[in-house]
Amino acid sequence: MATTSILLSAGLAAVISSTYSVKKPLNDSIYGAHSEFMVALKYVTLLTIFLFSFFCHTLSIRFFNQVSILICTPQDVLSYAVITPEYLSELLDKGIVLSTVGNRLFYSAFPLLLWIFGPVLVFLCSVAMIPVLYNLDFVCGNGKQHIVKIIDKGGDNYV
Repeated sequence: MATTSILLSAGLAAVISSTYSVKKPLNDSIYGAHSEFMVALKYVTLLTIFLFSFFCHTLSIRFFNQVSILICTPQDVLSYAVITPEYLSELLDKGIVLSTVGNRLFYSAFPLLLWIFGPVLVFLCSVAMIPVLYNLDFVCGNGKQHIVKIIDKGGDNYV
């Protein structure tokens, strides 16, 4: 997601800096306003959202990498500082929150990306995004179908 965000930001920056001009459509009520100010506002808004999404994803990757390094560090090496499970869970929570915020920003940019072409596509994309975001937020079903019970030779049960 971070790579996609930065690539879309670079593409938008190239479009903003080019001499490409949008021709005024015949009917602004269907296609939306295409004045120079509105086009600049649309591109700058998208660029800002994609850049913040990139920064959130990059910071979440940083926290995940830090957790993976610290969780494998032996305690004997760090005699001056003890790495507690609470500290590791706090770092992991920060990474998860930043990843969630980055995903939300990235997904919210899709309707705004279609805003360049007009308000009708924004509405259709917003309606289509509701079930997608709902499925990301809520787990459907009880989840017990995927639990595997393993019994080893000693008779111990593992789930």
